[in-house]
Amino acid sequence: MSQVHNNGNSKYSDKIPKIKFTKLFINGEFVDSVSGKTFETIDPRTEEVIANIAEGDKEDVDLAVKAAREAFDHGPWPRMSGSERGRIMMKFLQLVEENIEELAALDSLDAGKLFELGKAAEIPFAFSVLRYYAGAADKIHGKTLRMANQLQGHTLHEPVGVVGHIIPWNFPIGMFLMKTSPALAAGCTMLVKPAEQSPLSALYLAHLAKLAGIPDGVINVVTGFGETAGAAISSHMDIDCVSFTGSTEVGRVVMQAAATSNLKAVSLELGGKAPLIVFDDVDVDSTINIALKGGFANKGEYCVCSSRILVQEGIYDEFVTKFALYAKGMIVGDPFDPSTHQGPQVDKQQYEKVLSYIEHGKRQGATLLTGGKPCGEKGYYIEPTIFSDVTVVYTFAYVTHICCISSTLLCTNNHVYVFVCLQDDMLIATDEIFGPVVSVIKFKTIEEAIAKANSTCYGLAAGIATNDLNIANTVSRSLRAGIIWINCYLAFDASCPYGGYKMSGFGREFGMEGLYKYLQVKSVVTPLHNSPWL
Repeated sequence: MSQVHNNGNSKYSDKIPKIKFTKLFINGEFVDSVSGKTFETIDPRTEEVIANIAEGDKEDVDLAVKAAREAFDHGPWPRMSGSERGRIMMKFLQLVEENIEELAALDSLDAGKLFELGKAAEIPFAFSVLRYYAGAADKIHGKTLRMANQLQGHTLHEPVGVVGHIIPWNFPIGMFLMKTSPALAAGCTMLVKPAEQSPLSALYLAHLAKLAGIPDGVINVVTGFGETAGAAISSHMDIDCVSFTGSTEVGRVVMQAAATSNLKAVSLELGGKAPLIVFDDVDVDSTINIALKGGFANKGEYCVCSSRILVQEGIYDEFVTKFALYAKGMIVGDPFDPSTHQGPQVDKQQYEKVLSYIEHGKRQGATLLTGGKPCGEKGYYIEPTIFSDVTVVYTFAYVTHICCISSTLLCTNNHVYVFVCLQDDMLIATDEIFGPVVSVIKFKTIEEAIAKANSTCYGLAAGIATNDLNIANTVSRSLRAGIIWINCYLAFDASCPYGGYKMSGFGREFGMEGLYKYLQVKSVVTPLHNSPWL
């Protein structure tokens, strides 16, 4: 495998930005934390300290929420017309676009993301999300209702209030704009807690939001740790809604805190263990390109990565041979190098977690086709890793009476099948690894493919590769996942709702569905002439 390890040397020093913002952003100002404490943000390329960042805690969250509440209750943002909010959001978009080089560099430096890919695709997609919701801001309408008993009613869609956004480290810019854009369009005010591993771009975006004319207190950013700042947001009595993206384990904690405080609304986009089902009628080479993108995008740090690739037995041997060959050709190295395909994992903890899962795969009897080792002497680099002979244990039966509502169902050709007690038995096939590790699993029939694909507690995304429309339709209706890609993967659009089934959470990002969760519906009823109420 070819590898490039520049480890932040002078070759790319011209791309390294000066760090301008390291303090909390509260009520339109950059301020130190109440405690004065800071924490280090680390360059995953070199394992060296980039900067010391203000460490927010409960007291800082209280100040940020106070600012957001004042801006919501008395400030201009919720009271502006939708078109005026949209105009300011478009100004924000313009400033973000003008600073794309520096923003992309911050995420490469802080999170190991590919610099050129960020500029060309990932950050422009985030722009499209901001643009979509800026255009939606003046399209928030209620309904007029003709009611019984000579009553007339209408509904108002009003902003939910103060929102707490807790965002992960894998797409710092994208997640910031994905969360804040619909909330801004709705007229909410907010507090954003970026992940402690990647706080730099969130602070820069807050600065640009102020320059765009978003009023003070509307966007506040508190950097810090999940168990302190994140916990304070989840349990805060004056936050009306929490939107969280991250692990299922932490999602449970967020939901419990919200329920035991003021019963605030919660939206959770959680973990995934997405299957890509490859049927034997496809062109293998073109499908491998889909599999490479699905499995190794963003060094596997992607909740929708196709970390389980199910391949029909007729093409299984050809597929795994070619898949491993393509993966061996991937270049792992400095994310600022334009020839790099895969940068470092975000931090030491994630790096060690991924390597531990690779060892689990070896011990549990899977066949290591390629990769499986760290790269270089410095930085959190891991080779793209592929396992075959990954075993899946499941129960499959034909029945005429359904009595187990927790079973996974498939109805086809007037028959009803039930898949009971579905469970993959290798950890690399069951757990969300969040790294460049892919399991290839063999199947024979459509029914077996569906059973194995659904044999997970997650349900965020899935892919299907086939040239048979009947197979595509049957399988897509049978998979329990929030988004299904057919003959493509990671095909997102700002207009297409995205979210999870099962333990992948609930609530939707993107589309108008992503806006509605930041709105309350109020009904107003008035009696008309001759109404019995008069």
